[in-house]
Parts: sequence; C-alpha cells; structure tokens
Amino acid sequence: MKVISASRRTDIPAFYSEWFINRIRDGYVRWVNPFSGAVHRASLRPEDVMAFVLWSKNYMPLLPYLNEIDTNGYRMLFHFTITGLPKEFEPNVPDTADLVECARSLSDRYGADAVLWRYDPVLISNVTDRRYHPRRFEELCAALEGAVKRCYFSFVVFHRKVQRNTETLRGKTGVVCYDLSTADRIETANALSDIASGHGIEMFSCCGDYLVDGRIKKAHCTDAELLHRLYPDRMRHLANFPVRDGCGCCECTDIGAYDTCAHGCVYCYANASPQSALWNYERHNPRLDMLYGNLQANSIRSSSTSTDRGSDDKLTLDLQF
Repeated sequence: MKVISASRRTDIPAFYSEWFINRIRDGYVRWVNPFSGAVHRASLRPEDVMAFVLWSKNYMPLLPYLNEIDTNGYRMLFHFTITGLPKEFEPNVPDTADLVECARSLSDRYGADAVLWRYDPVLISNVTDRRYHPRRFEELCAALEGAVKRCYFSFVVFHRKVQRNTETLRGKTGVVCYDLSTADRIETANALSDIASGHGIEMFSCCGDYLVDGRIKKAHCTDAELLHRLYPDRMRHLANFPVRDGCGCCECTDIGAYDTCAHGCVYCYANASPQSALWNYERHNPRLDMLYGNLQANSIRSSSTSTDRGSDDKLTLDLQF
C-alpha cells in the first residue's frame, strides 16, 4: 500500500481530473521519474492506496467525480492553494470567491482537518508588498474560517525559471518582484500567524525552519501523523522522506509530470515555460495511462531541477500547488 501524491509536479484536479478518474477506473497508472527518466507503474486499486494526497488551485473539475471516488473507498487529503493574488501573477486561476466556495464544499464533505489551505507562496512585489499581504490574508482567513484549520505557507524561491518569468512580467507590465531579508520574512510571517490565530487557523512553514516558533509550526505537507489520525484503518508506518532542505514530508509516490500545468503562474518552477506547459496540456489524451501523453520521457526529465533526489519510487519536488 502507498500514499499517492497527485501531484506536486502539476495540478491534476484542475486540468487532468478526467485522466485521474480513468486511472482509478483502470486500477493503475504509469509515471516517469523526472530524475532518472525511468518509467514506473503503480497500482491505484483501493486496497493498494492508503490515501490520495491532492494538490490544486482549483478542485472544481474534480467535484463531479467525488461520489465515485468515495464509493470505491479511497481516502483523500486536499492541499488547496488560495492566494488571492492579482491576475498578473496567476493568470489562469479562477476567481477567489469561487475557490473559497469550493474549499467550503470540500470541508463540509470531508471535514476541516482534510482541507489544508496553502497561502503559498508569499510573493513580494511593488503591487503586493508587505502591507498588501496582511490585508489580503485577513480577508481570506475570514472567508475560510471554520472550513480549514491549517494554513501552509512559504516565500517565493527565485529559481532561474522564476527569474525568467518575473523579468518577462516586469518587461510587459512594470511589476517588479523581489525577495525579502530573513528579518523581514520573520516579521511578515509572524504578522500573518497572528491574523490566522484570530480565526482559529494554525500556521505551518513549508521548508522554512527559521520561521518555526511557538506560533508557527513545521509543515509536513505529506503528513504521516495527520494521515494516521484521519484514516487509522488505512495507514501503515510511513518513513520520513524529505525532498529538499527543510522538508518534513513522509514517503509517497507522485504520479504527476512537469511542464503540464496550465495555470501560468509567474512563480512556478514546475514548468520550463508557461508556453510549453500549455502546449503539453492542449495535446493531453485523458485515455492514456501516463499523464503527459505521447511526450518523450526525456522531455519531461529535462525540466526537472537539481533539487530532485530520492528513489525512483518516491521522487518528489515540493511545488506550489
């Protein structure tokens, strides 16, 4: 039995829900290790899946399939990214009000413990500065109060892909993105934590142990303790398997593929470019047993980053979905 991550590498619920339900119906999936290029097969039969850990900015396309998934006895944990950032940064993400309504629907169905809100990443720019985030975060906390108990967050990591995207954005719009000093990050994180606490929401720092204190906890995004608590009938021992410095995740099998998410977010480092991801998405075949369709394995492998590591069966990269 395995925990199946679907997926850190792309947004399966938003863009590939039909493919996902077809894989469940067929009882297996094939996926490419982006580090080695090896192709693997994983069983998705109910008796072989401890739980699905899902990652998305938009679960609305998955909603029609939930009755079938539940009837087959699968357990699920939902990472739901809702940042409320302006469209310049997330051009293809639905309106925030619709996402909040969707999060509340999932919470009503599965419980607030199973819906993990991600205000992730915290993106600092000349239009989303340190004064912007407390205001926006307060609005989102108020809208999600009672529907979620946790908020996961991190600050943008300016990988080369992200630098290219932000430079392109600056050239087109004049919007300038920039990083914060460690001291300013800590101050901003503590301000957000104080706001969250007022709405009954705990803050969890993803790959940012320097932010962890009494108010902010270390994030375990694939969280063995939480999974055991929610689904004790399904869980076996899960070993710790950090995928980069500061990661607190346990072992899982990620069935996604890079260069396939069509949200076009400026801070994304899962895609070589928004254009390549859109090209792959438009040519996707939901009947195939591999997410990326008829693309070559090495084209997926070429977009992976040097932070990828681990066994072929467990390789993951912590992304912003």
